[in-house]
Amino acid sequence: MKKQSVIKLYGMTYSNYYNMVKAVLIEQAMDFEEVDVRPNQEPGFLQKSPMGKVPFIETDAGFLTEAAVIIDYIDAVGDGPSFYPEDPFARAKVQELMRHLELYIELPARRLYAEVFFGKPASDSEKLAVKALLEKGFRALGKLAKFNPYIAGEQITYADFYFRFSVSLATVVCRKAFGWDAYREVPHIKQLLDLLDQRESIKRVQADQARSA
Repeated sequence: MKKQSVIKLYGMTYSNYYNMVKAVLIEQAMDFEEVDVRPNQEPGFLQKSPMGKVPFIETDAGFLTEAAVIIDYIDAVGDGPSFYPEDPFARAKVQELMRHLELYIELPARRLYAEVFFGKPASDSEKLAVKALLEKGFRALGKLAKFNPYIAGEQITYADFYFRFSVSLATVVCRKAFGWDAYREVPHIKQLLDLLDQRESIKRVQADQARSA
């Protein structure tokens, strides 16, 4: 395989999906360059990211969007070990966890990011709806996940990176919007977040984020 030149990672350090992809690039020992950009709808930007979203990456072959797609690409071309199990069903279970974290925890929590992080109040009805969705999402996660000690079992997987950069923000939303300490009250959340924060890739992402704040 022809060696991939330096990947360009487009986005910003306060994006959880940007940080998720960045941590995986570090784990896979990939050469990459960061390009600080904000989501926008400018015609030139839409040629690279058709929905105007971040993160996206630039490769020798072209541009890729969507965090899960980018992670699969990095897994295929990276120099480090794969964080997918070899067994097809076990791999699918990891992907199931990734989708669950994205759709049923991160996405509902995102509805209140404007209030929690940017001071733009949401309606009481919106907050009640989000709280119900998050409660359901966390209950279902308790049935899907193993937490032994990682989310899919004894070995770290890409679902753990989804967990680290999705659930951490969701617990902030729970605390600030509802007064619900999901970080400590939902079983296994604190333990797994603390474990993941020991990884050098996540320490580097957090340090870079703090420097750019």
